[in-house]
Amino acid sequence: MAEQIVFEDGAGYEQMMGIWSRLAGDVFLDWLAPQPAQRWLDVGCGNGAFTELLVQRCAPSAVDGIDPSAAQIDFARARPAGRVARFQIGDAMALPFPDASFDVAAMALVIFFVPDPAGAVAQMRRVVRPGGVVCTYAWDILGGGFPNAPLGRVLKDMGVPAPLPPSVEAARMDALRTLWADAGLTDIDTREITVQRHFENFEDLWSTMTLSASMRVRIAAMTADQVAEARRRLRANLGDPDGAITCSGRANAIRGIVPG
Repeated sequence: MAEQIVFEDGAGYEQMMGIWSRLAGDVFLDWLAPQPAQRWLDVGCGNGAFTELLVQRCAPSAVDGIDPSAAQIDFARARPAGRVARFQIGDAMALPFPDASFDVAAMALVIFFVPDPAGAVAQMRRVVRPGGVVCTYAWDILGGGFPNAPLGRVLKDMGVPAPLPPSVEAARMDALRTLWADAGLTDIDTREITVQRHFENFEDLWSTMTLSASMRVRIAAMTADQVAEARRRLRANLGDPDGAITCSGRANAIRGIVPG
């Protein structure tokens, strides 16, 4: 099942996914090893979690972030990175920038939300200078790498399947390689990124996993008995933990060079 998924709660997204994004983003930036003083574009910047990493770690000369959600953009502008980065509402398939405006264009956990991934990659190539980098990392949802997959499996078994992004297959490694090659990018390289996040207890994990708007809608539509059963099954699948819980997420990453 695929549906349009919109994020309008910047603070909720920060707790649910922003922390995960930075964990994976740290590994991603280590892998990219970018030069300082570059011009960056963060496509689908959301609430600015990855943009903040760019500002903190990459010493960029300029950073622009775009996202379709006004609420997310407002949250991003309120971050410390908002003193450096420029944020605006924008569409990944119609980037509001001239050709060859950036040294690097990145998507952090976004490509599976874009209705036309090939069009978005073409747009990133267009706005990056020859010799510049087009890159992304995205949860391997179909391969079980999404951090919320444990709850998703429980709900699916109960007949309440979790929502899938509209372009979920785009995050598969072979699909990413095809997208980058079809866009005419060269020197394509890929890697898997696996990260872990620690939760204080089961309640911390449950409250975090159920923060997204789409998940809240599904939980709200369930009876109290169904919610209790979902909690019981999730706890059992995690080994009935009494204390801290560690969960994993796995993302696929790719980078390519704009030919010159």
